[in-house]
Amino acid sequence: MTKLEARGLSFGYDGTPVGEGVDLDLTGGEVVCLLGPNGGGKTTLFRTLLGVLPPIAGEVRVAERPLSRWPRRERARLLGWVPQAHAGLFAFTVEEVVLMGRTARHGRYTAPSRRDHDVARAALERLGIGRLAERVYTQISGGERQLTLIARALAQEAGILILDEPTASLDFGNQLRVLGEIRRLRDDDIGILMSTHQPEHALEVADRIALLDGGRIVAQGPPRETATPERLAHLYRADLAAVTARIAPSGARP
Repeated sequence: MTKLEARGLSFGYDGTPVGEGVDLDLTGGEVVCLLGPNGGGKTTLFRTLLGVLPPIAGEVRVAERPLSRWPRRERARLLGWVPQAHAGLFAFTVEEVVLMGRTARHGRYTAPSRRDHDVARAALERLGIGRLAERVYTQISGGERQLTLIARALAQEAGILILDEPTASLDFGNQLRVLGEIRRLRDDDIGILMSTHQPEHALEVADRIALLDGGRIVAQGPPRETATPERLAHLYRADLAAVTARIAPSGARP
């Protein structure tokens, strides 16, 4: 199983840190959820873990090897990325967008094989959006675009998936579908690192939760022990009673 590790990681832009001293690890077959307020550095951390941004200090390792020593094509076979949904610039079909996840398997200038098309179609069907295959990506809804980007990552067949707020644009039914898919991927020994602004989602699917505040991980561990109402209220500068009511186990609610 693929393992992702960060040790003493400082990350940011042009040498200016957004976050410092991050220690984090993820192994295939587990889900780690990152919680933190907007502007806290979650996306910047993810981009550094993926090698899009160079670390300012510290190290990222994948499969027991420094990330910087993996060729980009090999790196793409190890790490998959699901950004927040975007409108897109070109009129690709949904299937063509998902096929982009196969680039690391067949090369940038090689036509997709029958297997590539089969994997892309299977990823769309797995998420319940096979009907969208021939639709133009720029003309579908924000939630459908988010599901398409998740399908693209599935088609990549990487051992680690990093998901930036994967349920943010989705309606209730599709949120449930994505959370269910995350559980199935864990059962298939895929490692999932995801951020979310919905702590109840993290409590539902995570094996571990990490709290990122001011660019530092201030707590991490088992979900209920880490994402306590008191910690979440402090993290999000929110009312404790409101947080408690929101995340209390169903049997404990008044």
